[in-house]
Amino acid sequence: MTVRPNPGKPSARGVRRGPGELESEVLALLWVARGPRTAAWVQAELAGGLAYTTVVTILSRLHDKGLLARARSGRAYAYTPVTDEAGIVARRMRALLDHEADRQAVLASFVSELSAADESILRALLGAAGPAESRG
Repeated sequence: MTVRPNPGKPSARGVRRGPGELESEVLALLWVARGPRTAAWVQAELAGGLAYTTVVTILSRLHDKGLLARARSGRAYAYTPVTDEAGIVARRMRALLDHEADRQAVLASFVSELSAADESILRALLGAAGPAESRG
């Protein structure tokens, strides 16, 4: 039986990141970069001395998920986020909702947990968006 270190616990190579943490770190770097950046740049900016191939893999996965655009920059690719953090969270929420059989129950539960302030914001946003048929 192989025992793997728990996320966030020290391992032989240092502190192990939890699932998705590295992708989040890379996205955060690219959001503040304000322009296309290569894997070499990302590798230099990330703490922890990650291998170049690891950084390329993370960037490729983010591109495959539709979270990064990429364009050739010499022999490498330069990556740019396609949306901001709020856009990514909204996409994740939509993906979760799309996989639920009882959407109405999920939405009802979500709405029932909103604070009064969040409910007001949601009502204002829905009102400003107009009828659902026109939003597609």
